[in-house]
Amino acid sequence: MLQGQCLCGLVYYHYQAELEKTILCFCQHCQRAQGTMLGWNSPIDQSKFKIVRGQQYLKEYFHSPNKARVFCQECGSPIYSYRLDLLGVLRLRLGTVTEGYVPAPTEQAFAHRKPQFLQVSLLETSVRHGV
Repeated sequence: MLQGQCLCGLVYYHYQAELEKTILCFCQHCQRAQGTMLGWNSPIDQSKFKIVRGQQYLKEYFHSPNKARVFCQECGSPIYSYRLDLLGVLRLRLGTVTEGYVPAPTEQAFAHRKPQFLQVSLLETSVRHGV
């Protein structure tokens, strides 16, 4: 199980499963949405994800007609995104995880946009929070 929250703590969630894979994304949309050089995401089963506290603080922004980015409207922390044409799947923003096992990235999307100075070794390390 994973737990996580936004920066200000108003939004808190649980995910009742293990992450199967994590992905680093260097596309311009992730860079702008995260305010950094990459997004670190994991596709998750929506039926196992629950906002435990703060649902009323979540705001959706449709960047394209099919894709919504969901974030805390108080602090701006991105929590997840979803696509209308990919039912039952959310993309969890892994910087919000506070407890549980987060596997090392296995994929890089838009790697051609990765800054030259950044070296990424996939599958070398994992992160365990709150243990």
